[in-house]
Amino acid sequence: MSVQTCAVAAGKLVIDGEDGPVALNGTQLRRACRCAQCRALALTGSAVSVPAGITVVAASPLGYGVQLHFSDGHNRGIFPWSYLAELSRAAAD
Repeated sequence: MSVQTCAVAAGKLVIDGEDGPVALNGTQLRRACRCAQCRALALTGSAVSVPAGITVVAASPLGYGVQLHFSDGHNRGIFPWSYLAELSRAAAD
């Protein structure tokens, strides 16, 4: 799946690719964040603490990906389109 566009709807990121739209919830995306802060926690063996009910409040396209803004205030991660495609495939399975 190649991601063509994305939008935020009902607290989810809806990505539209060649296989049609897929909605990814905020909690799932927040746990999948690859920003430096989240990666550093993972390297120490600590899991990122993500409360249930986190939503996506905004998405800012940046050419090669999209910066997501979450309801818990986290907005450091940039999600490359290829990574969103991977997450979409996993969600569809």
